[in-house]
Parts: sequence; C-alpha cells; structure tokens
Amino acid sequence: MSISRILARLRKERGLTQSDAAGYISRHSHKIYTNKMISSWENGLSSPSVAHFLLLCELYGVEDVRGVFCGVNADYRGLTRLNALGKSRVEEYVAMLAGNPLFVESGRTEENEGRRYRRLYDVPVAAGSGSFLDGDAYEDFALDDAVPKETDFAVRVSGDSMAPRFVDGQIIFIKEQAGLEPGEIGIFALNGDSYVKKLGHGELLSLNPLYRPIPIHAYDSFRIFGKVVG
Repeated sequence: MSISRILARLRKERGLTQSDAAGYISRHSHKIYTNKMISSWENGLSSPSVAHFLLLCELYGVEDVRGVFCGVNADYRGLTRLNALGKSRVEEYVAMLAGNPLFVESGRTEENEGRRYRRLYDVPVAAGSGSFLDGDAYEDFALDDAVPKETDFAVRVSGDSMAPRFVDGQIIFIKEQAGLEPGEIGIFALNGDSYVKKLGHGELLSLNPLYRPIPIHAYDSFRIFGKVVG
C-alpha cells in the first residue's frame, strides 16, 4: 500500500476529517493549511515534507513508522520497490523521527547519538525572493561533525558569482545574525532579492572578478540574515 493511501487510512481510523488534519498542522506551523493539501497527499499528487509527515504521525498515533509504512519486517534501507528519491525520503522521515522523543526508544536521544538538525531552505540565494527566510519553505536535515557548531540554518548557492570558494548548488552553513563587518561573507536581502556576497563599504562584493559590485543605496530595502560559517 502506498504512503498516500496509508495516510488516508490512518486518518479515517482516528475518526478525523481532512480539515482536522489540516488544522493540526496549521497550529504547529507558520501558515494556514487547508484540507486541499491533505487531499493532495492522500491522493499521491504531492508528498508531505519531513516536518509535516512527523506531525501527521503524532496526530495519528503512529509509533512504529517502519512497521506502518514499510511493512512489519521491512528494512527501510532495502526497499527495492522505491527509486533513489523514494529511498532518500524514507531515510529523511526516519532521521526526523529519531530526533523526537515520542518515537525514540528509552535512553536514545539526538544528543547522545550526536545528531543535530537544522533548516535547509528550498530557495537558493542569488535566485530572488529575499524574504525566503521568513517562510516555511525548508526541510530539516541532519548535520555531521564537519558542520560548524554555530550553524543556525543552511541554503544552497545559485550561480558562480562566489566561485571558486562557493559553487552552484553547494550547501553553505549560516550563523544567524543581524550585522556583519566589512570583508565578512553573509546572506543578504536587497530590494527583494537574496544574495550570498562579501560585505563591502556600501556595496556587496562577489569573489568572481567577472561580477561587478552591487551598490547599497540609502533608500534601498536591505537586510542581513547571517554570516557564512562553512
């Protein structure tokens, strides 16, 4: 049975409507969701994010995620019917659930297993939409020991303006702060567009010499999201 059909069955078994499920997610999110979103998930038209899947598991009382969604004896690393994207999504769900005490065996926690989770935003910097960090278009992902401990969130780089240090598609790690010193590299919003740049004196600078500095005028809408730490 597909995940979408299982989600629909679990909801009905709990005596809940799609509006009930949407209301629960809305109460634990930054925006309002409707029954149309739940219907889309239950009909396989789209898939819930890891965070939303976790909320549905809590609402439906699911404790054995592998047993319910993969079969009692299934090994989620060996689900041969799933493609690479499907296997990756299952592993994301399990990793997310492992960080929640509701689903973790007694004595096993995120802290004692060394797991850390941070936000990875869907909208890449230098690709527009400078308000992206104010929304909930992100996924939670596990960090390893190589990621700086001061990391608050992560984004993907778009383009080659910061090459060779940062390349297109690279994930970079950010310490959230409202101010930077000239010469420091950070994440900025300028007149609705988002950038990863080096802060200059009244301008944003690229590391790639093919790109000209971007001036910051007194009348511009300008915001600093944080400092690149890795």
